[in-house]
Amino acid sequence: MRSSVAFLLLLGLLPGCAPEPIVSGADVPGVLLPWPAEGQAAVEVEGIGSLGVSGDGEPVPIASVTKVMTAYVILRRHPLRPADPGPLVTVDRTAEEESHSPQESTVPVREGQRIGLRRMLELMLVPSGNNVARLLARWDSGSQQAFVRRMNAAARRLGMVGTTYTGASGNEDSTVSTATDQLKLASTAMRDPVFREVVGEGHTELPGDARRFANTNTLLDRHGVIGIKTGSGTAAGGNLMWASRVRGRLVLGVILGQAAGTDPVSGKEAALAAGGRMTAAVERWLLSSDR
Repeated sequence: MRSSVAFLLLLGLLPGCAPEPIVSGADVPGVLLPWPAEGQAAVEVEGIGSLGVSGDGEPVPIASVTKVMTAYVILRRHPLRPADPGPLVTVDRTAEEESHSPQESTVPVREGQRIGLRRMLELMLVPSGNNVARLLARWDSGSQQAFVRRMNAAARRLGMVGTTYTGASGNEDSTVSTATDQLKLASTAMRDPVFREVVGEGHTELPGDARRFANTNTLLDRHGVIGIKTGSGTAAGGNLMWASRVRGRLVLGVILGQAAGTDPVSGKEAALAAGGRMTAAVERWLLSSDR
């Protein structure tokens, strides 16, 4: 008996023999998806419900997925119409100085530039400018700390009980959340037409700058994907909040904690790979079903 148990334990450690992730909470029985073997994930389909939740559901660092809440709070306080460039935001010295940080994802803004809010949201969400996220926090609330209080208040209103924000950019490992909490945010944020447009853009530009800044979400336009946001860090691993539209239905998913403890590039690649498998599987299921 002991040797049998030892063999099974050893089998679980061998490459390709990892135990299947525990999945719960599906509203649709029998849906088989390629859930990530590590971290946590959650998926739901508009008009159908949850397709399941995997992982232990403990709060974990979410890196730049944090910027979805930053955008949500900004757009609630400064609503925009799709064609509206919005009020001008003046770049301060701090945002310019932070743009030179080699340890972060930043955008090369210059002190004194005046850029419309819509474009600022693009610079934050598309190439994932940490310095722009913090600039928007200061512009809105006077300080990043005051803005973070607004972020946490919004999280409480949305019932995100496992979430704590400590910064506007996600650069802090102390900003933590869960896949199910972030799914609540995704569902709410995607109701805003400007947010939907911004996260679906393949690239953006700085006024007066010929460079094009690509979207970090390379799943765009594959398997119906229309957004939303990647995030990666050494402690956080790779994280992905995604939205797709298949047969007219909005699909939302969150994947957290992929290749955590390695490096940000490997983490992001792992999250996008997991997201690619999940989005493809959901697309196949919806296209082959009569739903």
